[in-house]
Amino acid sequence: MSIQTTDQIADLLTRIRNNILVGKNEIYVPTSKLKVAVVDCLKQAGYLFDYEILDHSPRNTLHVTLAEAGKAPAIHEIAKVSKPGRRVYVTSAEIPKVKSGRGLVLVSTPKGLMTGQQAVKAHLGGEVLVKVW
Repeated sequence: MSIQTTDQIADLLTRIRNNILVGKNEIYVPTSKLKVAVVDCLKQAGYLFDYEILDHSPRNTLHVTLAEAGKAPAIHEIAKVSKPGRRVYVTSAEIPKVKSGRGLVLVSTPKGLMTGQQAVKAHLGGEVLVKVW
């Protein structure tokens, strides 16, 4: 029996947050295109070490490595901004800066998921999904 979550990104972020708190470096979550896009953006920004998609039936699994062996994860806090009950949409001029530019915000734009800096350069707005620092 599998438990169905309504907000898959919030579930992913909670699993990351909980594993960091207990000192684990790896998580396994059911995969989706949006989860892979979020994890890919976090890896490119240096917040995650690596990820891979494992083929399992009936559903693929996403294996995420939070940090290199023996090192602390780069994520201090991770939070969902736009929620199912309250969506947050911004223009390219309104994209928030996290911790005076030391953090990262992920924005779902018409051209796909990208960081806030990439969205500003491309003059694209969209839904603010995640804040990380």
